[in-house]
Amino acid sequence: MFDTILIANRGEIACRAMETARALGVRCVAVYSDADAGAKHVAMADVAVHIGGSAPADSYLRGDVIIQAAREAGAQAIHPGYGFLSENPDFVEAVEAAGLTFIGPSASAIRAMGLKDAAKALMVEAGVPVVPGYHGADQDDGLLAAEAEKIGYPVLIKAVAGGGGKGMRLVETADQFAAALASARSEAQTAFGNSDVLVEKFVTQPRHIEVQVFGDGSRAVHLFERDCSLQRRHQKVIEEAPAPGMTEEMRSAMGAAAVRAAEAIGYSGAGTVEFIVDGAGGLKTDGFFFMEMNTRLQVEHPVTEAITGVDLVEWQLRVAAGEGLPTAQEDLKIEGHSFEARLYAEDVPAGFLPATGTLSHLCFPEDVRADSGVRAGDVISPFYDPMIAKLIVHGPNRDIALARLRQGLAGTEVGGTVTNLAFLGALASHTGFGRGEVDTGLIGREIDALTRPPKAAPHHIAAAGMAALTLTNPADNAGFSLWHPLRHGVQLVWQEEILDLSVEVIDADHQRWDVVGEIVAAHRRDGRWQIAGQPAPNVSVAGAVITVFDGYGLAFRHVDPLDRASGAAGDGNLIDAPMPGLVKTIDATVGQSVTQGDRLAVLEAMKMEHALLAARDGVVAEVLAQAGDQVEAGAALIQLEPEEAS
Repeated sequence: MFDTILIANRGEIACRAMETARALGVRCVAVYSDADAGAKHVAMADVAVHIGGSAPADSYLRGDVIIQAAREAGAQAIHPGYGFLSENPDFVEAVEAAGLTFIGPSASAIRAMGLKDAAKALMVEAGVPVVPGYHGADQDDGLLAAEAEKIGYPVLIKAVAGGGGKGMRLVETADQFAAALASARSEAQTAFGNSDVLVEKFVTQPRHIEVQVFGDGSRAVHLFERDCSLQRRHQKVIEEAPAPGMTEEMRSAMGAAAVRAAEAIGYSGAGTVEFIVDGAGGLKTDGFFFMEMNTRLQVEHPVTEAITGVDLVEWQLRVAAGEGLPTAQEDLKIEGHSFEARLYAEDVPAGFLPATGTLSHLCFPEDVRADSGVRAGDVISPFYDPMIAKLIVHGPNRDIALARLRQGLAGTEVGGTVTNLAFLGALASHTGFGRGEVDTGLIGREIDALTRPPKAAPHHIAAAGMAALTLTNPADNAGFSLWHPLRHGVQLVWQEEILDLSVEVIDADHQRWDVVGEIVAAHRRDGRWQIAGQPAPNVSVAGAVITVFDGYGLAFRHVDPLDRASGAAGDGNLIDAPMPGLVKTIDATVGQSVTQGDRLAVLEAMKMEHALLAARDGVVAEVLAQAGDQVEAGAALIQLEPEEAS
């Protein structure tokens, strides 16, 4: 076993790898950027090395600097985590040339699976079923359009490099193909430096089922399947293992195909073979097709660990250190069921826009495994993926595991930024999902129901008012009633609505609130406040934002009486940046007439492109930014001429 390893990553996967490595007695070296100087993975490590600026290109993608840090710190091996350099064959070769061990597959194995078109040709040779499609080198627009016609619509355009839904577009009809192709190519070039695409038949009732494989360079085993069908824009949201409705015959067929794929390239370490499965009429052994192989540890690996009892990071370290496969295929068994939910800082009502902010409060239930790279007080940076945590539960069967997921989500508390927690809770409570009726289109079909805005009850509003006026401490109450009027007013904003509240402090333990005309009593008993006869929910205050921890977190804004809100957010004249990011393109010119919905600019932020659209018909008055500008949230980009008064 290694004495010292360097983790060439950040966030939750860096923390996850360190936990196992240190349990094995292995010393850990962290690397960090300017933005991550105070990060959790830095605090966990035995040694931490600064490697550059906040942008990934200036730090976590600098392979030469990372290798130098490993050598200077005395590391014998580098664990890449996932993302960044984890599937970069040139980095693997550089690591080995420096006399270090790469904890993962060989450069040749990564290259074999790195381009989807070449990988699919290889899989055909290995006897692994693939989706009908065009995977050729000729990238002529007309040829691709003709191939799409041959395949038959709907088709899926996919970048040949990378993954994670980047450079992927669903095309329903021929007239949509050209625009979708241009968009996919642009995003693929930005994400992977390669604009080539392939075109495949789109399975109309698709399920995304993947198989965890592990190899030692000559043999491989599979650790069963994970269902990752709950996706939004090709991004996984909730994963589970095993897959609902899976039969032993189907599991055996998929597992054998995944092992053939791994052994065909001499795979070493942890990898995932992803299949698209036709879910119409149940799972059938002739209804699954190879999509791609991820030559790294996956984000959702904990659900496999939960049902098998295997620590996949420990296996990675042991095999990289020269040991053979720890377990034979026949000794691997499934025990129970597991779910993982990905908790992100993102603004769901605004279209799931990635969000930033300082985490004023972060708390997870004790009976939930929470893999997280942040703590209360940490900043969600605009430079990286906005994941807060992965919440993992396990139970003896699917129903119990799902009930535990619901409880775990309900008991999770996040303050200081908006999150997708309520969305996850709605998904976990969806009746169809509860019955195991999953496919990749479920979220799209049910998006309105899954994103309904939460409701705040009078006792929630009163709890926020108590926090705004700091009336939860008996000493504060006594001082308030002695030296100030017994009645006091406060304004809160809830979903753009201004709420006027007033409170009468009767004594240190009793209050009477007027919540928009409804009287709510609050009293303190046995050290705990009761509001309207219910235990007061926990509350977090971050500046003017007050988060009441019920209903997955209800965020109110306290209106300072000296700085009253001036009203609605604008008249549609200004197009501004919804988050910090890079201006990728400006598509408008001064004097141009635009129609509501026209794309005026593209902002690149948190590894995704976001189109900024005209809110109304009008004429462009000013262009205030240019392509290549790095802008902050709220930065003015384009100004329309004012509308004429009617």
